[in-house]
Amino acid sequence: MTEDERVTFADIQAAQERLDDPTVVQRTPTGRSTALEAMTGADEVVLKFEHLQWTGSFKTRGAYNKIKQAVDERNVEAVIAASAGNHAQGVALAATRLGVESTIVMPRTAPQTKIDATRSYGATVELVGVDFQDAMAHAKELAAESDGEFVHAYDDPAIVAGQGTLGVEMYEDLPDVETVVVPIGGGGLISGIATAFAELRPETRIVGVQAEEAATVPESLAKGIPQTLDSVDTIADGIATGNVSALTLSIIERHVDQVVTVNNSQIADAILVLIERAKQVVEGAAAAPVAAIRSPDLDVAGETVMPLLSGGNLDMTMLRAVLIHALTRRRQLIQLRVHIDDQPGTMAELSTIIGDHDANIQTVRHDRALTDLDIGEAYLVFEVETSGVGHAADIMDDIAGHGYPVEIVGEPETDLGQGS
Repeated sequence: MTEDERVTFADIQAAQERLDDPTVVQRTPTGRSTALEAMTGADEVVLKFEHLQWTGSFKTRGAYNKIKQAVDERNVEAVIAASAGNHAQGVALAATRLGVESTIVMPRTAPQTKIDATRSYGATVELVGVDFQDAMAHAKELAAESDGEFVHAYDDPAIVAGQGTLGVEMYEDLPDVETVVVPIGGGGLISGIATAFAELRPETRIVGVQAEEAATVPESLAKGIPQTLDSVDTIADGIATGNVSALTLSIIERHVDQVVTVNNSQIADAILVLIERAKQVVEGAAAAPVAAIRSPDLDVAGETVMPLLSGGNLDMTMLRAVLIHALTRRRQLIQLRVHIDDQPGTMAELSTIIGDHDANIQTVRHDRALTDLDIGEAYLVFEVETSGVGHAADIMDDIAGHGYPVEIVGEPETDLGQGS
């Protein structure tokens, strides 16, 4: 028996019957995005709003299926899991609803909002290590030393089958969908969805998306065995697992048509686009499919496409960082460094020039102690809010026209216009 044969469509149907409590797992809505259609050339883009799930992500589906099955078949009274956040909340809620104690091991770097939410759902939380791998190792030690059943985030047929219920729902939402785009961390989500579509609509293209600095699937597919990264570096913490399992890799090999990667800048831009144009706030992992359909690596022109917004647990600190990054790339937030003769009134003159363009100066810094400056010279560094690329260029042209050399500090690699 091959690994992928351990998860069948019948398993997904059984999971659907177990997910009978709408206060644990609800059917999530969809929404069409004409803005993304214009950006990508797709005929129709329908977003699946799974980030509106009770715990803010899809993870409760797999967790509830796994724990309910364990309770029914083995009278399990306690579970243990490792998670960077969303799986933690799913396990905590499912366990509490089923009257089971839960202990969740999370990395110390997990967003505080996810730690707090996990505790609020009734779990005991232990913070161990700096990443998912550290948390996983400790959770397995706890499981080995106790009677608690370990609930893996993705390497479990019951977890995959539970996530597959989302695939059934997506098919029912849009039966003629031509391309489904799904984020990949450990691969449990896309494995379940791909298994469902293989039965319900095998002609649908299944595309997986990984964060560039946490991508294990492309190399795993090339080598034919799961590969593990020693470290990951992505703003998409929900897919920062650093590995896949033999189970999920075997299903991906059989049922997933394409895997693409996106970088942090593309993910940040996608988060902002979803806020501006779809009025949806999602985390990095959930924005990855939107980043993918906007990238040159995935052609969806003329197609009916469903990107999955898998989670909405976006930490406010991360949101601030994303907004600053994206606004800087768009030149809606710029730092102008102006070379001046250090004379009284110069700051007032430059402030007036900027103000005449209806731009808001947030901060000003006066730099004198720099080796590239002669005596009597200085730099004035203005942090300025603008309306975009053209507005920033007009301000710079005016400053230069008054005889002051000016440049943007940290010139971005890519200029993006408003709403692009």
